[in-house]
Amino acid sequence: MGSENTEQANALMGELRRQAAGRLTVFLGAAPGVGKTYAMLARARELHRQGVDVVIGIVETHGRSETHAMLEGLPNLARKRVEYQGRQLEEMDLDGLLARKPAIALVDELAHRNAPGSRHERRWQDVEELLDMGIDVYTTVNIQHLESLNDVVHQITGIRVGETVPDALFERLRDIRLVDLPARELIERLNQGKVYLPEQAAQALQAFFSPSNLTALRELAMQTVAEHVDADLRETRAARGLSGIALQRHVLIAIDGQGQSEYLVRAGARLAERRGAPWSVVTIDTGHSADASLHSDDLGRQGAPRNTTAQVGQQRQMELDKAFALARSLGGETEVLHNTDITQALLDAAAARGARSIVIGRTRERPIARIFNRTLTQQLLQRGARYELTIVSTPVARQRGRRFQDLAGERPARGELATIVGATAGAIAMAAVAEQVVGLQDISPVFLVAVLLVASRTRMAASVITAILCFMAYDFLFIEPRFTFLISAPRGVATVMLFLAAALIAGRLASRLRMQVIALRAANTHTTAMQNLARQLAKAADVGQVIAASASVLRAALHAEVWIRIHDASSPAAAEPHLGERDRAAADWTQRHGEQSGRYTDTLSHSEWWFLPILADQERLGVVALRFAASMNRLSFEQRRLAESMTEDIGQAASRARLVAELEAARVAGETERLRSALLSSVSHDLRSPLASMIGAADSLAHYGKDMDAADRASLLDTIRVEGERLDRYIQNLLDMTRLGHQGLTLTRDWIGIDELVGSAARRLQRYLPSARVVTAMDAGIGPIHVHPALIEQALFNVMENAAKFSPPGEAVHVRAHRGDDGTLCIDVSDKGPGIPADERRRIFDMFYSVERGDRGKQGTGLGLTIVQGIVGAHMGRVEALPGPDGVGTTIRIVLPVE
Repeated sequence: MGSENTEQANALMGELRRQAAGRLTVFLGAAPGVGKTYAMLARARELHRQGVDVVIGIVETHGRSETHAMLEGLPNLARKRVEYQGRQLEEMDLDGLLARKPAIALVDELAHRNAPGSRHERRWQDVEELLDMGIDVYTTVNIQHLESLNDVVHQITGIRVGETVPDALFERLRDIRLVDLPARELIERLNQGKVYLPEQAAQALQAFFSPSNLTALRELAMQTVAEHVDADLRETRAARGLSGIALQRHVLIAIDGQGQSEYLVRAGARLAERRGAPWSVVTIDTGHSADASLHSDDLGRQGAPRNTTAQVGQQRQMELDKAFALARSLGGETEVLHNTDITQALLDAAAARGARSIVIGRTRERPIARIFNRTLTQQLLQRGARYELTIVSTPVARQRGRRFQDLAGERPARGELATIVGATAGAIAMAAVAEQVVGLQDISPVFLVAVLLVASRTRMAASVITAILCFMAYDFLFIEPRFTFLISAPRGVATVMLFLAAALIAGRLASRLRMQVIALRAANTHTTAMQNLARQLAKAADVGQVIAASASVLRAALHAEVWIRIHDASSPAAAEPHLGERDRAAADWTQRHGEQSGRYTDTLSHSEWWFLPILADQERLGVVALRFAASMNRLSFEQRRLAESMTEDIGQAASRARLVAELEAARVAGETERLRSALLSSVSHDLRSPLASMIGAADSLAHYGKDMDAADRASLLDTIRVEGERLDRYIQNLLDMTRLGHQGLTLTRDWIGIDELVGSAARRLQRYLPSARVVTAMDAGIGPIHVHPALIEQALFNVMENAAKFSPPGEAVHVRAHRGDDGTLCIDVSDKGPGIPADERRRIFDMFYSVERGDRGKQGTGLGLTIVQGIVGAHMGRVEALPGPDGVGTTIRIVLPVE
């Protein structure tokens, strides 16, 4: 039940995602000339008459008059001219079509290869970009251009099609329309010159356009359309929550790089597609000489441990890389498994993926292994009873000598040959010395040590060759009769045979152990790089630090130049490598579309950089650019996997850094709102009093001024002046705080000495309260602080004014700056007033709270300690009320962090 719900949820998510992007309509034919373009134009004309915005991106008429007539009346976008080798080529103007953004774009010949220098290598990649921008696309394609059918078409026609389209593109289908024409009618069209010129038509009839080929291709096209209609039905029912159609489970495809990998991938993908099941491709690195080259670690060339199989398995590795690239283009997953037991590795992989079918190639069965029931096929049948095993035989003929290659591995390299010859010669010399000088009777251990030495330093093939050479040398030189391969005594026969068996077993075990160590070392290199990146990213507090840490780790792990851009931030200018205009265009394309581009890809491959998108929950955050050495023509699977894994971690770290910044912004916004509320409180409580005094004094002067003597008038004028100055001070504070609030508490910080801040606040206090005295004390070693000078001075002034008003006459306000126990800066403002009860010290920072004996009494300044707390809180500090020195009065402590 849970799996059904998961399938329905996945189908619903897929349906929603498809609705947001453009949809693809494919006019599919079995061969050229069946009328695909004509049918597409006919449908486009009908939609255009209905008022749908249809634009021709590119249509090839091939000189057919009836097809050209269908273009009349349809909007046609001008083609883009591309210069190549002195010739002017015409291609579809992709940028113009994206800017025009019609409802439907007509793009003929989906499998077409674009002119060199275009943004994409293939036209189907242009179509993908149009679909991503929400533009529906009508296109045409022949059945032989589907990637998964490439081998099948080759078997039918004997022609290998070079231009193919990945089947994964068909997942974005809105509709697939089969344009069918019987083979007889198509041949008549060909004879009439409606498909090719007469001389070309005659040649085509003898090759591709034979009746048997066309009939087989028609059947293949019909099967393909039926499969996609069936898949669409299953998805629609699942999206609606309907059951009744069981979807097939995972298909696991195992390849070994022995000449049939791409064939197996296509066959397995086709099997999975027919069943509507997900699929993946795996290869197993056992560490043996014959199998280790499935995974030759090119990281060795970049500083990782060097694997000797990288010298001899390049062709096999290239085949695996191509097969993995093909699998990814077809929509499958890829993975390299490390295990000395191939059967168990496949069964474990199948169990982990919930696979139902395992697809393998025909194994090269050794007679001895078959006798003892030890072949891969036999082991899978015995140990994997619940799996469906599909064995695919390649059409390519086996090379002679494969059996020996299976046993001994590939031909040893020159360095290994030198090691074999040197070890064998050394063993012979040591055996002769041991026999003649030392008098050793049994010298077989000397040769056994030589075999072990070679096995521990080279591959299995070299150890087998060394064991055979040592066996022959031992028999020829040291077993009677000497200098012949005859053995006179039965005991001698047993001795040399046991020696050969021991040498082979010991060599195999030593070689296996060495390969396991190499595989573990390579895996450890990957794990270490990922752990190092995780440690560095854990320390990154913002996007800039994420970029710096990621660039450093990537540079060290991959030995490549690195450039990273996340949002609008990028690598520091001092460390940023040079990127040309084309490189930056490729980077922008990768970030915009969330797909790889540049070198080692088919998109904007003219760039020297490889661009990987930084994604987090499908959100495109940025791009990572890597430039490897010019001599590195390809990347190994491990290098790709490491770079992609590290890019994923970078995306998560960038997302986390952004979330932290947003939470901090929310916290600061809360502080802003609290500060504004305090300002409103100050306006309502403190501005009314000076205004009332000023209005009363002015009213008295206006009505009774002529009856007053000079002293009374002077007293009233002085009241207006004093209250006006008081009001001016309040309004200035309000303006400063309001301006700060509108800036979102983004403080304009500067370095300033604490003595300068305290001195400035004290001078302001004495201008307003001439009778106030301030005594300051600064501890030694206090340097400048990084704050908003005007705001911190305002906070100090407000606290000192409070202290001065509640100090007894003649008593000074004491201000002391010192370091706290945690390294922060503490500023204590103490008075000799009545003090604040211990149970009310925390409450004095609440709005509207006042105590008769405390700093928030009826004679409060207006802004109060709530405003001071808002200013200091914006600096990530705190304010607290403490008992005064010797328990007399109150001390207000301002604590600020020190950068």
